[in-house]
Amino acid sequence: MSHILWIKNGRVIDPASGRDAVGDVFAVDGRFTATLDTPQRDSARIIDAAGLVVCPGLVDIHVHLREPGQTHKETIQTGSWAAAAGGFTTIVCMPNTSPPADNPGTIQLIQDAIKREAVVRVYPTGCITVGQKGQALAGIGSLKRAGCVAITDDGLCVQDNELMRRALEYAGMFGLPVMDHCQDESLTRGSVMHEGIVSTRLGLRGWPAAAEDIIVSRDVVLSTHTGAHVHLQHMSSGTAVEIVRRAKLRNVRVTCEATPHHIALTDDAAGTYDTNFKMNPPLRTEADRRAIIDGLKDGTIDCLATDHAPHTDYEKDKEFDYAPFGIVGLETALPVSLDVLHRQEGMSLLDVLALFTCKAARILNLDAGTLAVGAPADVAIFDPEEKWTMSATTSLSKSLNSPWIGRELVGRVRHTIVGGRIVYDQGRIRAD
Repeated sequence: MSHILWIKNGRVIDPASGRDAVGDVFAVDGRFTATLDTPQRDSARIIDAAGLVVCPGLVDIHVHLREPGQTHKETIQTGSWAAAAGGFTTIVCMPNTSPPADNPGTIQLIQDAIKREAVVRVYPTGCITVGQKGQALAGIGSLKRAGCVAITDDGLCVQDNELMRRALEYAGMFGLPVMDHCQDESLTRGSVMHEGIVSTRLGLRGWPAAAEDIIVSRDVVLSTHTGAHVHLQHMSSGTAVEIVRRAKLRNVRVTCEATPHHIALTDDAAGTYDTNFKMNPPLRTEADRRAIIDGLKDGTIDCLATDHAPHTDYEKDKEFDYAPFGIVGLETALPVSLDVLHRQEGMSLLDVLALFTCKAARILNLDAGTLAVGAPADVAIFDPEEKWTMSATTSLSKSLNSPWIGRELVGRVRHTIVGGRIVYDQGRIRAD
């Protein structure tokens, strides 16, 4: 029996095609269709989306799910629940698990858990180097055959330039993008927040933006020489944005992402030593924040990604120096981005959603991010005006390390649909 879905009367926004109009969306057996015939309409499951935005399911290419090894923080199941609550239907998980995902066996373990537990589409990445130690390349071809969509040592950065060059050459042979966490570690030993006036006032060791700028420059040079695709993760430095802007003018194969927290917050937020504002890379200055926003507006920065990084309360509830870096972001990414880019900066909904859909999918060649006929029927339906408060009792992530807990947000996901089936329905995960 066919599974038929009819989403009626919504404001349909599909950045891939430029569609932005009130209308209907149809799906049969997990794929979008142009319309339904009369018998199909009679048997369809109907969602009335009047007053709501209907868009492609959101895509996040930078998520930490912590499985295997750190399931006290997050699991593939709970991470996928949080993704569904945030409107994400496709996420890409990082390989800095325990053990690191540097071989096909670990990737298969992750794939098995995805098949068993995930309610959204989850794609794994593999490590660049064995054990993320930056000393020897992992088996890149075998990682590709195991299903990895990219390689990265995310959380760590390959410091050896020759090794990184070889990684780009091999990854290029297998058609895999290399995602890089850009951090010159010689400049950041012991650093916990952006180096500037605030770090000086707080007495915390500063993390200069140059640590990012140097590696971004290196990666641009190596991409130029190898022709390989490098994707630069979580941009935080205005200078780094300008380096990428100039590289793109020369058609270097470099792409990059920004996080919602780097466009919404600056290092001032860490002024109370609240460890929920301790990120890697750190929150930087207002000038850096402006440069990131300008980069998103002019296309220098290709997409938004959350860098969803769960940590338990007992790990975060420490002195700023000793707490781990990172925050969760899947459930708050859409309203935070809408607030900054749409309401404050005047970007159209279509342009903001493009950063979370087709543009993100395109970077890793994922079959996602569009409402096109024949594409997987992945949909997010949200109210762009609904006010709500992020709550520890309603969050679906296993960890609650978010600076937005207890704060009012505007814009809330009502339904998330994967392959034509509702997986998130107004606060609840559905298994049917």
